[in-house]
Amino acid sequence: MFLENVVVDSADPGRLGRFWERALGATTLTDEPEGYETRLAVEGGPVLDLCFQRVEHPSTAAPRLHLDLYGGPDRYAVVERLLGLGASHADIGQGDVPWVVLADPEGHPFCVLEARPAYRDTGPVAAIPVLGGDPEQVAAFWSELSGWQRYDGVEPVSLRHPSGRGLVLEFFPEDEPKRDKNRMHLDLRLEAGDDRAAVFARVEELGARRLEHDWGDLPWTSFTDPAGNEFCILPASTA
Repeated sequence: MFLENVVVDSADPGRLGRFWERALGATTLTDEPEGYETRLAVEGGPVLDLCFQRVEHPSTAAPRLHLDLYGGPDRYAVVERLLGLGASHADIGQGDVPWVVLADPEGHPFCVLEARPAYRDTGPVAAIPVLGGDPEQVAAFWSELSGWQRYDGVEPVSLRHPSGRGLVLEFFPEDEPKRDKNRMHLDLRLEAGDDRAAVFARVEELGARRLEHDWGDLPWTSFTDPAGNEFCILPASTA
């Protein structure tokens, strides 16, 4: 099983997907009314697809997952480019910090980070912070599911692809109780030869909970992780 997608609920997937595709220099995979997918590849590192799915009323709750972009020494030039693409400045109570907080065209906040040695070789997305639960427990859960390894470059608890390249998953305690379905979540995909029943049993043994829903008959299975954050497990690819 491996980490495949970062999924974002969107009122207008095409508009939001094209913004992020231009922002990150990603490559279009799917452009349909109900969904827009773009691929972010880091040389020698992981390949992740950003999937924007149509949801009539995306959550407006404080996000538990968001993107941190690598701005580097020219982060203000990066900020100006993003503003030109349709981003806006955002105040989420960050105060005086060395990074810049922006919002995408649908109001979802993200950060543009200053240069940090820990984010070397990440590509345009430096990190995905994940809030909720006990960071050690949640990181251990995601490490076992994805195969990503403990990364000591970022506190408090972080994981990175075994290549040592690409974005960092960072785990933090929550600022406030979860109030709604997350607008952003992660997808894992089974690999050929994985025993689906055994994998699901192990996932639940590690603290996940099968998510009951009324979204119809879907090819994937939805769970919440030990922190209550949604994620999906997709069937093995037949390609």
